[in-house]
Amino acid sequence: MAPRHLAALAALFADETRAAFLLALLDGRAWTAGELARHAGVAASTASEHLGKLVAGGVLAEERQGRHRYVRLADPGVAHLVEDLAARSEPAVPEPPRGLRAVRAGEAMARGRTCYDHLAGRLGITLTDALTTRGLLRQDTGFALTDGGLAWFADLGVPLASPTGKEGKDGKGRRPVARGCLDWTERRPHLAGLAGAALCRHALEAGWCVRIGSGRAVKVTADGERALESLLGIEPAALR
Repeated sequence: MAPRHLAALAALFADETRAAFLLALLDGRAWTAGELARHAGVAASTASEHLGKLVAGGVLAEERQGRHRYVRLADPGVAHLVEDLAARSEPAVPEPPRGLRAVRAGEAMARGRTCYDHLAGRLGITLTDALTTRGLLRQDTGFALTDGGLAWFADLGVPLASPTGKEGKDGKGRRPVARGCLDWTERRPHLAGLAGAALCRHALEAGWCVRIGSGRAVKVTADGERALESLLGIEPAALR
């Protein structure tokens, strides 16, 4: 990569409005320009200008349905980059939350959330630690599922592929089965890659986890507590 290309990419992130858009899009959904404008507190025309730059730079993918314009993160690699930057840019002394609602929202996000298409927060770290302790995941030379880990996913009936059957791109090669993603609240890596996405998808579809409101926060259900204690030996108290 030429230096000017790296500088151009960095410039796309170096704006508070665009950063707000990217953080919102970590929920994995497609958003309209109007929704993102309201989220960031900017005018529709301002949002459109910023989104145009992000789409042109390959950071966002655009879809049109009728008169509506939707955007989403271009691929899992972009999501990983955003989460990693968020973790590295978190201030050493957190800013005090504004109001009770903000406090509760922050606590819910720290307890468990989705990071694009995988689980993060204390929930994500707890699952990652349990998989590692049981010898299903290795972290000594980067993240990798062991043979036992591959068998565990197979026994669970969870395919290690995207719902469309396309692995997509992540960096320079095909998306890895397992990779670490630096958690911005826990400051430790949680499981991402195809395995992380598959586990998150199964947890939501099986009712182990449910979303809280319309944001990224999730919580573990009673069924999820029983399943994760049985499958991974995780104490229910660690999931609350």
